[in-house]
Amino acid sequence: MPTRAVKYGLVYITPAVVMCSLASADYGSFLAVFTLFGIIPFLELFTSGSTANLSAIEEEMALQDRTYDFLLYGLVPVQYLILGYFLHQIGQEGLPLYAQIGMMTAFGMACGVLGINAAHELGHRSTQYEQFMSKALLLTTLYMHFYIEHNRGHHKNVSTDKDPASSRYGESVYVFYFRTIWGSWISAWRLETVRLKKLKRGFWTWHNEMLRFQIIQLGLLGLIYGYFGFPTLFWFLGGAAIGCLLLETVNYIEHYGLRREKSGLRYEKVLPIHSWNSNHPIGRLVLLELSRHSDHHYVASRKYQLLRHFDNSPQMPTGYPGMMLLALIPPLWFYVMHREIAKLSKHE
Repeated sequence: MPTRAVKYGLVYITPAVVMCSLASADYGSFLAVFTLFGIIPFLELFTSGSTANLSAIEEEMALQDRTYDFLLYGLVPVQYLILGYFLHQIGQEGLPLYAQIGMMTAFGMACGVLGINAAHELGHRSTQYEQFMSKALLLTTLYMHFYIEHNRGHHKNVSTDKDPASSRYGESVYVFYFRTIWGSWISAWRLETVRLKKLKRGFWTWHNEMLRFQIIQLGLLGLIYGYFGFPTLFWFLGGAAIGCLLLETVNYIEHYGLRREKSGLRYEKVLPIHSWNSNHPIGRLVLLELSRHSDHHYVASRKYQLLRHFDNSPQMPTGYPGMMLLALIPPLWFYVMHREIAKLSKHE
């Protein structure tokens, strides 16, 4: 019998259009970016999505249905297949520059949606094999420190000035990029240093996960350079950078202008009002319910298929892909979002 999980097969739209892009030696190489940031945002302008949540019985059934897990796990080998195919295709002789750029953007889409978003879900799981898969995915976009900073830093400090991944009111996405990319990397080092001190382990040891991550990532770069050469390494770095910027753009829109109240030295508990949400259906499925972000922060251990809508959580005018595009045009972003924030203030 068909299950509710089948609809999440839509997440495989991304690898499908990415592979088609990589197979093209002409303008078809831009199919992935056109689909994810052209067709999907356009369609979501005409949708609003459902605010319905699963019942207690339906939640239990969803937890028992391993199809949800298998759909997620399958993204790991698919991402590595994409990586291998990309490295093979991008170095073809006689490939036009515009086609190489298209392939790079396609690989970047895979890094953002599979290499980081799926890794984000797996990184919150409790088993070692799922956490290993998370780190393996993050390796493909050279953002392994995200595993440390997101779980131990972002979720603790979200919607406060302590969090480099929480954007501030009036801050453009381009200023945010510089602050969050550097700040998150430094934060991960600090968090790992604190962990090692508690365990009475030395900094310059293999127990230091941040050190291991840097060595592993440099090893991957060395392999690509040694086998494919510098031009392919250059295009790989470009694609990985796109994946990282996609992640940070998502971070930017998820908490923009929302702040937790501070009483004395302590911040209030993370609540559904501290994250922007979207129920627009296509983005929800393609991004594995990432857009129901309030519940993710409210109960970080909840699996993607269980995430709930809250009536008091701030709602975006459209889906995540469309809002990401809007964020790239700061005057329009400020115009739209400051009006939304003003509406929230009136209802408080």
